[in-house]
Amino acid sequence: MLTREDFPGASCKHFEHARSTTYEKSDGREILPPLFFLTGRALNTRYTAATMPAAPKSAKKKTTAPKKSPVKNSTRDFAAVFSALRQILESLDGIAVQMDKPGTYYTEIPGLLHRGKPLFFAGIKTGKNYVSYHLLPVYYRPELNHLLSPELKKRKQGMACFNFTSVDEKCFAELRKLSAHGLKIFKSAEFREQLKRLQ
Repeated sequence: MLTREDFPGASCKHFEHARSTTYEKSDGREILPPLFFLTGRALNTRYTAATMPAAPKSAKKKTTAPKKSPVKNSTRDFAAVFSALRQILESLDGIAVQMDKPGTYYTEIPGLLHRGKPLFFAGIKTGKNYVSYHLLPVYYRPELNHLLSPELKKRKQGMACFNFTSVDEKCFAELRKLSAHGLKIFKSAEFREQLKRLQ
């Protein structure tokens, strides 16, 4: 028989209810009341007849996604852009190389002088953030800007500079035509007269 002293931490009400309650198994034998009716310090935890205590949930550590570092254009990409733009100038007849060194390629028109020096025609320069294509005819003839497609206009910076970070076949094909058209303008008698007035 259970006594009150067996569970010093149990309340009298819970203990009397548990002691007066008997349970039978299927074979008819009486068994002691389940301990979850008793609440006491002897068990060092609290139970209820309805539920058992849930296992403590482990605190989830907040994980933050690593910050993505900005993607830098590789030297190989810039080299491909530089090479493709250089092919545009190399395909034109009637211009000469003014400067040719890593990351820089400038051309001029022989016999066309401005203040005693050959007139710069077009050039390519590799910078930190992009490769630039400079086409001087666009500077001397602003009306050429009306021939630019919206895609090429987005590449334009300043008066006669087009910036690229990757090869753009469509824009490069357009630049090829624009460069050839600009070369015809520079070789025209009308432009030579205009250049004389600027001396």
